[in-house]
Amino acid sequence: SRTVLSAAHVVADPRADISPDGPAAVDWDATLAFRRHLWSHGLGVAEAMDTAQRGMGLDWTGAAELIRRSAAEAKSVGGRIACGAGTDQLTLPASLPQVRKAYEEQLALVESAGAQAILMASRALAATAASPDDYLETYGHLLRQASQPVILHWLGPMFDPALAGYWGSADLDAATDTFLEVIAAHPEKVDGIKVSLLDADREIALRRRLPEGVRCYTGDDFHYPELIAGDDHGFSHALLGVFDPLGPLAAEAVRALDTGDVRAFRALLDPTVALSRHLFEHPTRYYKTGVVLLAWLAGHQTHFTMVGGLQSARSLPHLARAYELADGLGLFPDPHLAASRMRALLTVHGVPQ
Repeated sequence: SRTVLSAAHVVADPRADISPDGPAAVDWDATLAFRRHLWSHGLGVAEAMDTAQRGMGLDWTGAAELIRRSAAEAKSVGGRIACGAGTDQLTLPASLPQVRKAYEEQLALVESAGAQAILMASRALAATAASPDDYLETYGHLLRQASQPVILHWLGPMFDPALAGYWGSADLDAATDTFLEVIAAHPEKVDGIKVSLLDADREIALRRRLPEGVRCYTGDDFHYPELIAGDDHGFSHALLGVFDPLGPLAAEAVRALDTGDVRAFRALLDPTVALSRHLFEHPTRYYKTGVVLLAWLAGHQTHFTMVGGLQSARSLPHLARAYELADGLGLFPDPHLAASRMRALLTVHGVPQ
């Protein structure tokens, strides 16, 4: 009854001798194994997105390799995959033709890999566009080129400050109008929109204005249970970073929703919101640190190391609270392993045991 995509993190190679600002060293076996874990529960994977540290440790070269490998893995196991196409190979400042060319390169790679494209919000376009018309022209050009319907991506500045004023205005009402104008001009080329503004009322108002057949994928990690459950006028599908650590539980909840049991769906997902709000607290863009911590504690990887050294982006009290909340939800397949690893992390930080 819902299309559910988990934006998945990448697993770093902790043995690589690199600097934090160097090219990402990825443990490909562990990274692909985590995607198989998500597919095994019936979830789709949103690849090379913000959760994969795109633009925060993972550059375009690494993202391109990730897309190729994950798309091939998806094909081998029959899993759904959609991949981010952006402009992060550019060095600013850039011109609009350069932005368009960068988008074209990435869109072509995603489609050639056999994946659905997610047209990501672009830092370069935000920095270069002089008016809403520049967005209309750029996206219109890309949508005309796309070989299959894409997902449009609107990431708010709480996730990436460089995206402030996206769609040509800091006024969200005006930005929404431009966004909808892009969709209305090419509805047959838009599978859906991914909205991450952390504003449930705005998302509901936006999804009610979408053309028939265009999905709304919530990216709201604060209000996802009620947005997915929906109301008498419709509902949101999901493309969420928090469904990385919540994968099995989220899948169970959506299966309950498939039977029409909204009460059971909410009973499973509502208690997870406290953890999600904690992981995504300000500064929101560092939520990936908590996501990777939980993957390590759950046994999906053997270490707590991140590309770009972002394992240090959250405080020890923040990480300890994430552990407590996740443990309270029963997210760890082996609670003793999780406790042992959390004690080791505390010891490394000088906390007496």
